[in-house]
This record gives sequence, structure tokens and C-alpha cells, in this order.
Amino acid sequence: MTKHRYIALDVLRGLAILGTLGTNIWIFTNAEGLIGYLNGTGSATGMWAPIQDVLQQTMQGKFLGLLTLMFGIGLAVQQRSAVRKGARWPGPYPWRAALLMLDGVLHYFLVTEFDVLTGYAVTGLIVAFVLTSGIRAQKIWIAGSTAIHVAMLALVVAALATAGTPEPQPLSPNPYADGSFWDLVVFRAENLGLFRLEVIFILPMSIALFLIGARLFAGGILDPQRDGLRRRLMWAGFGIALPLDFALGIFGSDAGLVLGRYGTAPIVSLAILAAVAQWYAHGTQPGLVGRALVPVGRTALSCYVLQNFLCSLVCYGWGFGLAARLTGETVVPATIALFVAVSAVLIVASTLWLRRFERGPLEWLWNAGYQRLAGRAETRETVSVS
Repeated sequence: MTKHRYIALDVLRGLAILGTLGTNIWIFTNAEGLIGYLNGTGSATGMWAPIQDVLQQTMQGKFLGLLTLMFGIGLAVQQRSAVRKGARWPGPYPWRAALLMLDGVLHYFLVTEFDVLTGYAVTGLIVAFVLTSGIRAQKIWIAGSTAIHVAMLALVVAALATAGTPEPQPLSPNPYADGSFWDLVVFRAENLGLFRLEVIFILPMSIALFLIGARLFAGGILDPQRDGLRRRLMWAGFGIALPLDFALGIFGSDAGLVLGRYGTAPIVSLAILAAVAQWYAHGTQPGLVGRALVPVGRTALSCYVLQNFLCSLVCYGWGFGLAARLTGETVVPATIALFVAVSAVLIVASTLWLRRFERGPLEWLWNAGYQRLAGRAETRETVSVS
């Protein structure tokens, strides 16, 4: 793989990480956290209301989709590396999935209830084995997973469209604003089923996007000669899905918002992937934005956890308690300022870290654990064979 292709992947990962921050930061600055965000309380007022709608819709679902695609591409890269080395695939990969699950569980309880790592651990384990099958079987998995997702999405959208809108009840007691760090841990444990519903709901979509990412990588989405493929994806995502996504999200009430987040947004994600790949496909070197995104992409796991911890520290009651002090007139400028500040910290911290170390701190810890576990597994296998 040539150097510019690695750069494209790093830029895409960095963009996905900061994009998820741009999505989730509105949850952090809601005084009632995820509960308030889902209930639609704590929204902006006055001239800030339409600005908030546009900003939220710009991020809604698109970078979750991009991050999911990037995980699929990462699996394809690992598989290709294993094949080149003559190693079995998936081989010890289940240990990677187990460690990612452990990271996700700790992240869920200790940092934020909208963690995606646990879902990616399960999805990655499934897809790792699917990648051992032929192209035809993989396409069947993509079609089947997509069909299941569309059917589930249709049922949810229909239910939301026909159901009345209940009056949201204040969260009392409110562990986000008034509770301690431990109170939030307990709150997440008590509401585990509610907070993990999205992970279960998007599993078929995640499987499809993992496999689509892997197939696009294998099909040369980053290669110079695949301009036609990238143009088709950009036309479908930016030309068709994006306008529809905004119409659904802004004018379609809750049903439209859900349909956009899980229906049109993933198609926009494919267009974002294609656009960045197109920019770097012919050897373009990173400019100011690209150079800022590359270190974030190379330390994606560390940056993902760090951004959520920093936002928790600033917004929740166990920290600086910003969210509870915001009003309808201040929530938007404060959220924008927080996004800029946290993004700057991630960019600077990842850049400085990579000047001395090859991997991010969590990436290093994860890799060290994997090497130890995989090494023991290979030793046991050798002994049993001999």
C-alpha cells in the first residue's frame, strides 16, 4: 500500500472521531444528558434554535456511519496483512474483539452511556469470520443484514409516526447535574437495557457497513483508477441522500430524525469516504486540515475515549457542571466553543504524543494485551499439535 493511501485512511479516521464528537457533544451539554437529549428538553431558543437544528443535522448519523466503515476497512487491512505473512485468518483476532469489548464495557460504565466500542467488538467478531468466505457469500451477508436493518427501521419509524408525543418528565434526581461520578456509574448500570438498545438495533446495519467498508477497500476505493466508483458514491450520497437527510431531520419530527440517522445518513457516510479518498487518490499531500486530522486518526481509540472524558469533566456535575448552567440562549455558542476547544486538545495532544511514540496510549495498551494473549494462544496450540 502506497504512502498516500495510508494518509487517506488516517485522515478518514480523524474525521470520523471529530465527527462523532460533533454529534455527541450536544448530549453532553444537555443538562439531563442522554435522557434530556432523547426527550428533546434543553433545546436552544430564539435565533439559536434553527442554528442548533442545522448543526445537529449536519452531524447526525453521518460520522457514526463513517466510523463504522473505517472499522470494516481496518478489518480488511488486518486480514490482508495476515495473508501476506502466511498466517491464519481470523486466527487470534477474537482476542482483539475481546479486548475491544473490555474497553467498551469500561468506557460505558466509567465515561459515557452512548459507547460504540462494545457494539463494534461484537460486529467485528462476526465480520472477521464472514471475511473468510467468498465474495458472493459476503454480498449475501450485506444484502441480508441491510434487509433486516431496513425492516427494523421501517417498524420503528412507523411506530414513531403513529404514536403521540408524550410530555417529557424532568429527570429527578438528575445524576448528570447533581450526582457524583459514582452516581452516574450506578445510573448507567440501572439503565443498561435502555442505553444499550441502539447497539442492538444497529447491529445489522453495522455488519453491513463493516462488510461494505471491507469490500470497498478490497475493490480499490483508494486506488487512483477508481475515480468512477468514487464519483458514483459521491453523487448518491451528496446529490440524493444528503438533501433528503436534511429534509427528514429538520421537518420530519422524531420519525424523520430516526429515518435520517439510520437510513440516509449511512449513504452520506459513503460519500464522505469517497470524497476524502478522491482527494488523496492521486498523491495529494495533506494540507493544514489533513495534517491536523492524521494524528487524531492514528490515535483514534485514545482520542475517542479522551474526548468523551473531557466533555464529561466539563459538563457533568461531578466535574465543572457546565451543562446545568446553560440556557436556551447560551447552549449553542457554549457547545460550539466546547467542540472547538476539545478538538484542539485532541489535535495538539495526539501530535505531541506521536512525536515520541509510535502508537497512542490506549492503542499501545490494547496491542500489548493482544500480543500477550495471542502469544499464549499460539503456544497452547503448538503444544496441543505436537
